[in-house]
Amino acid sequence: MNTKMLLLSTAALAVALIPSYAQVKTTRVESQVYAPAKSGKVLKRKVAIARFSNETQYGKGIFYDKENDPMAKQALDILTTRLASTGKFILLERSDIDKAILETGGTEAKRPEVPADYIIVGSITQFGRKNVGDVNLVSRAKTQIVEAAVSLRLVDVSSGKIIYSEEATGAAETKSKTTLGVGGTADFDATLSDKAISAAISQLTENIINNCMDRPWKAYFLAIDDGVYFVSGGKSQGLSEGDLFTVKEKGKSVKNPQTGLPMELPGKVVGKIKITLTGGETVDSEFSTAEFVEGGIDEAQLSKYYIVEEVK
Repeated sequence: MNTKMLLLSTAALAVALIPSYAQVKTTRVESQVYAPAKSGKVLKRKVAIARFSNETQYGKGIFYDKENDPMAKQALDILTTRLASTGKFILLERSDIDKAILETGGTEAKRPEVPADYIIVGSITQFGRKNVGDVNLVSRAKTQIVEAAVSLRLVDVSSGKIIYSEEATGAAETKSKTTLGVGGTADFDATLSDKAISAAISQLTENIINNCMDRPWKAYFLAIDDGVYFVSGGKSQGLSEGDLFTVKEKGKSVKNPQTGLPMELPGKVVGKIKITLTGGETVDSEFSTAEFVEGGIDEAQLSKYYIVEEVK
């Protein structure tokens, strides 16, 4: 057998022995997916996603439109879906909210009225795509890798303070491999961007949820009419007839000598109310009526008080 025939026979034998290496394509996503715990009654928090920006230079050409950045919209959709799937929030997309509220840091600067308990501000701070090749005697491999970093801030609307801020990274990849010319090749994979951003957001979702849910649900008195108290919140937030809530008087506002910033001392319990009716047609117009079962308040100064869920 001549040398040429020997080489061809060897190549054919190699292909027959290693078919499992042909057309190999895998995807890796680094993430921590939040699985909402099944529990009892949940009072939903109102959350507004103020904006999601792309702070990287990726994809920004001469005709770039900051207000319609595709990656920023992509990240906003992913975060919205993640939070909505928990069933713990009423989501309000408010991209036109005055950004001043996000920069006050708890000062007494005038803040716009926002119909939400919390505001989320997000940004893509890092994004990159690269191709890595590996070539040896009988095989060739190509890996597409996308890495993204996402930063999220959670703002308490009542105080304007940033109560949570963190950055996370995510990565996704697609690999193709050929052996002796046999196998699959991977074209440009646009879905890797989604997967990398999703992986980064997934790592922050649980912290966002915990920071919102660990703080007591709050409502406020709207008005009083013929002895009936009208309070904010309704059926869509989880309120129902017979629910009991604690009423507190706002604590004294003092100046922290260490930071120079104002702060409110803990509120004082003054009574307990029971929900008697829920009404309203939309989230913005919902209300409930209530009656006191313990204690009472100064009806001429409703703004001095707030309502929190019962601690069990």
